[in-house]
Amino acid sequence: MPRFKIIDMILLATIATVFIWSAIQPRDYFTWALEVTPAVALLLVLLFTYHRFSLTTLSYTGLTVLILMMFIGGHYTYDDVPLFESIQKAGHFQRNDYDRFGHFLKGFAILPIREVLFRSTGIKNKFWTSAISMSFVMSIAALYEIVEWLTAKIAGTPAKDFLGTQGDLWDSQWDMSLAFLGGIVCLILFTRFHDRKMSESGLKPKQDAVN
Repeated sequence: MPRFKIIDMILLATIATVFIWSAIQPRDYFTWALEVTPAVALLLVLLFTYHRFSLTTLSYTGLTVLILMMFIGGHYTYDDVPLFESIQKAGHFQRNDYDRFGHFLKGFAILPIREVLFRSTGIKNKFWTSAISMSFVMSIAALYEIVEWLTAKIAGTPAKDFLGTQGDLWDSQWDMSLAFLGGIVCLILFTRFHDRKMSESGLKPKQDAVN
């Protein structure tokens, strides 16, 4: 069984440290649980599949950023993250945009999705790999909005911080649009670098590849 890479152990230790910090006196434990549960579930999947289907360090780094972002949002609630509270006051903005920033970063999940498609489906064509990966990103973004809505409907007032609309009627549309934009930006910035890292790691598509 292959051992954990040093860099991956550092990423895991960072996640564990921030998780412990996040769990210490968050603003509201109910909201904290709602926010961190998807991140913990993702982490467990990554740990379970690490030796069977290890990803590139680039993909793990991107996913680590997403997980940490969710832990921070859970601790403060997305409406009250201090740094973005300061940005809001300095710029005289109407809302704390940490949730906007978070949904933009969720678009970066396109890299590990792209990697899984490349290695498991046999699709070599970069356009179709990217297009299908983007479809997954948007599906996840839409599903997340539906889960938020259902949670708010079931839990009522206690879930208002989890919903995080801050009075914006178009919050869900903004969130999905920013995830799409994040995915596009990620592809533009990292596609070639990601391809090179997969090649250096000896990761190849299935033999019955579709061009």
